[in-house]
Amino acid sequence: MYPSLALLDNALASGLMLGGFYAAVAIGVSISFGMLDIVNIAHPAFILLGAYTAYVGNNLFGIDPIIVSIVATPLFYLLGVAIYHVYDISFERRGDESIRGLAFFFGILFITEITLDLVFGVDYRLVGAPYIGPSLHFGILDLPLRLLVPCGVSLALIAMLQLFMSHTFTGRAVRAVAQDPMALRLMAINPSRIKRIAFGLSIASTSIAGAVLIIIQPIEPSIARDYIGRIFAICVMGGMGSFGGTLLAAVTLGIMESLTSTFFGPSWSPAVAFGFLLVTLAVRPAGLFGRR
Repeated sequence: MYPSLALLDNALASGLMLGGFYAAVAIGVSISFGMLDIVNIAHPAFILLGAYTAYVGNNLFGIDPIIVSIVATPLFYLLGVAIYHVYDISFERRGDESIRGLAFFFGILFITEITLDLVFGVDYRLVGAPYIGPSLHFGILDLPLRLLVPCGVSLALIAMLQLFMSHTFTGRAVRAVAQDPMALRLMAINPSRIKRIAFGLSIASTSIAGAVLIIIQPIEPSIARDYIGRIFAICVMGGMGSFGGTLLAAVTLGIMESLTSTFFGPSWSPAVAFGFLLVTLAVRPAGLFGRR
C-alpha cells in the first residue's frame, strides 16, 4: 500500500508542476486566440524559437536559460508586433483572416521549423543550470527542481500578465477589443493598435515558455507540432481569454497525463486527456471559466 501511495502522491505532484508548464505555453494562445480571435497555429514554433534562444545564450555564454529568456522578451515582443502588422494589412483589413490568415500562420510554422532544422540540425539540444538534476524531498514526495523551478516561473508569468490586463488602461483595452471594437473607436482608441500590443505580448510570452520547455526536456525542431493540440485544447477547455481558466485547465491536463502515464503507460495519456476535454466541453461548452 505504501509504495502505491508514494507513487500516487508523486504522480499528482508531477502533474501539478507539469500543469504549470502547460499554462506557460498556453497563455499566449489565450491572448491571441481567446481575446483577439487570431488562430496563431504557429505559436508552438515561437516557443521553440524561445527555447533555442535560451540554448544559444546558455551554451555560448553560460547564462541561465531563464535570464536569457527575460532579456530576449522585448525582442520577441517586437517580433510579434511586426507579424501582426503584416497580418493586419494583408488579411484582417480585407476580411480574409479566417482561411488565408490561418495559411499565413501555417507558413510561419513550417518556415520556422525548417530554419531551425538547417541551423541546429535534428540532434536534441539541452541546457545546463544548477537546478537541473537535484530534487527536494519531503517524506515520500520527490520534487524535481527541473519541474518545480519552471512551474514557479510559469506562475509568475501568468500573474504578471493578469496584473497587466486587470490594472492598466492598455490591458483593459485589450479585454474590451475582444468584446466590442466599435466602443473603442467611439472612445478614439484604434483597435488595430491595441491588437498589435496584445499580439506582441502573446509572442513575448513564448520567450519565457521556450526557456521553461528546454529546462524540462531536450528539444529538436519538430517537437513544436506535438504541442499544437495541447495548447489549443487548454485554451478552449479553460474558457476563451480566461487566464484563471487556462491555468486550471493546464493543471487538470497535467494531472490527467501524469496519472495516466504513471499507472497505465505514456501512450494512453493523450487519449485520456483529450477525452476529458470532450467531456468538459459537453458539460460546459464555453469552457470552465468561459462566458455563457
